[in-house]
Amino acid sequence: MSNPIAYPVFRTTDPVLALHVARQLVAVGDRRYAKVSVDVELRTAGEVLRIREALPDAWVRKEDVEGWARDPSDPTGLHGGVHAPELSTDLAFLSSHLPLWASMEYRPLGSVEEEFAALVGPNIGEIWWSSLIWPDVPDRGIYREADNARVSLLFNCRTTELDERADDHTVLVHVRRRNRDGTEERHASWLAEEIGQSVIGPPQE
Repeated sequence: MSNPIAYPVFRTTDPVLALHVARQLVAVGDRRYAKVSVDVELRTAGEVLRIREALPDAWVRKEDVEGWARDPSDPTGLHGGVHAPELSTDLAFLSSHLPLWASMEYRPLGSVEEEFAALVGPNIGEIWWSSLIWPDVPDRGIYREADNARVSLLFNCRTTELDERADDHTVLVHVRRRNRDGTEERHASWLAEEIGQSVIGPPQE
């Protein structure tokens, strides 16, 4: 089983422009099976309530694995995820479990991207498009790829681990990780060139 490797191809402080470029990249691939997912970190109770109201179909979770291990019964439900309409609005409760994450996964293309980009604000967040199919380019030694064909847009962050806050937004293209012999970067570079961009940094795995 292969794994994806991601290359940054665009960076800007403008979230609307970042989304535009990410969508251009998505359009390079075959989108017939593609889905879009979103995820955002919420560091205040007020932000949780704002996103709960704006994205009522989101699921809210806590990622404190150590805390979950100490309390395997998880009475809050937050380690498995709580559907936004069922999430408590008690500020003291929410504050005691921060940061929380809100996500919506595998939605139809075009169903949530613009709304989410407008909502993410200063928070670390991500939109990712999966189940794309990158095309064959045999004269460049590039071949059809489905399993690892993805695009991601990181808000206020530069790493796919979503663990380093930044003042800008980064678009990454994901391709199949092979033998690190240059094939991956050549594939990522070709995809970026198709939308007038280029690889701008080292890969992330």
